[in-house]
Amino acid sequence: MATFNYIVRKPDGEEQQGVLVAENESAALRSLGQQGLFPLKVWQDDIGTSSFRFTRRIRLSELSNFYHQLADLLRAGVPILRSLDVLSRQDQRRAISGIIKELREDVTGGVTLADAMEKHTYLFPELHVGMVRAGEQGGFIEPVLRRLAGFVDQKDQLRNKVIGSMIYPAFLLFIGFTVVLVMTTYFLPKLEPLFSGEKDLPAITQIVMGFGKVIQAYYLPIIFGFILLGTLIVPYLRSENGIEKWQKLQLHIPVVGKIFRMVAICRFCRIFGTLLANGVPMINSLNISRDSAGNIVLANVIGESAESVRAGKGLAKALLESNLFPIDIVDMIAVAEETNRLAPVLVEIADTQEQRLTQKIDVAVRMIEPLMLLVVFGMVFVIALAVLLPIMQISMGAGGKM
Repeated sequence: MATFNYIVRKPDGEEQQGVLVAENESAALRSLGQQGLFPLKVWQDDIGTSSFRFTRRIRLSELSNFYHQLADLLRAGVPILRSLDVLSRQDQRRAISGIIKELREDVTGGVTLADAMEKHTYLFPELHVGMVRAGEQGGFIEPVLRRLAGFVDQKDQLRNKVIGSMIYPAFLLFIGFTVVLVMTTYFLPKLEPLFSGEKDLPAITQIVMGFGKVIQAYYLPIIFGFILLGTLIVPYLRSENGIEKWQKLQLHIPVVGKIFRMVAICRFCRIFGTLLANGVPMINSLNISRDSAGNIVLANVIGESAESVRAGKGLAKALLESNLFPIDIVDMIAVAEETNRLAPVLVEIADTQEQRLTQKIDVAVRMIEPLMLLVVFGMVFVIALAVLLPIMQISMGAGGKM
């Protein structure tokens, strides 16, 4: 999608200037024509990202407050344009206030809120844009905004919980790596003359001493290699191909992959069920909600399921063939199709599975600290063995000679 500026003449002869988002210039002209406007000039605005992108980072709590406040204003009957205007004038010191101003300007120019948000992908992920677009098309934008606020709150709480849980283990891990580096590059080389008379050093000692020699000899190329690797990997992971490969890999990571998959399934079930409950036809609901999963692999499966439903097959059968949806969820969807209760059952599935996911994530976070402690203990234990085993071997040899 690209951003286009335009100058048009309205049916009453008045000229109007604005901004819209379209796939290309032809699509932009077609969109203007469908609105009964006569395009005088249409040009692409290459400044597709906000000038606020490189200023102070916007916190998740600010984004959550924006969604909450916008939902409250819409619930009170305030129009979307007026709501954005009110929010943009609140506390000008907030970094997000500049973004809200740009959203208001784009909406004033005839752009939908979702298309306006799409210009700021560093702040509004594809999932958020897809959910807002679904809410606008289905007429339930307020519940979507509240759900997004809940997503952001959960993400912020989880991030704070993980960071808080990782401070002490990370400190221990740093100390552990420091001890390993100092022992292998400084102390063990000083002990090497002591071990020189031994023909058969323990394998673990040889490995640790070899590791220290490699670090000593090639520390500059190793540092440069890590920097180079980072400069190559980060841009690739941000590309379309890299995002797709990474999202595929996420689903196959042991333990964590199941959590990623269930998060995406819960998002899809909630949006799909909400669309159906608001009277959106099934095919349209599937096409709209496919982007709400936030995972390319699952989105492709949902797209294929939409084609299967269009061909007359049941949704449950199409989802079962993908091998991504758990059998118990597919069975519930199958029964819901037969009883014509698909919408409420989908929302119920999302509620139930999200509760279970929250419990699993809490357990996983609690496991981080002991796992880190085990890693540090393992490193120190290996270094201790590498030093003590040859000393014991020398001592036993000296005792035998006596």
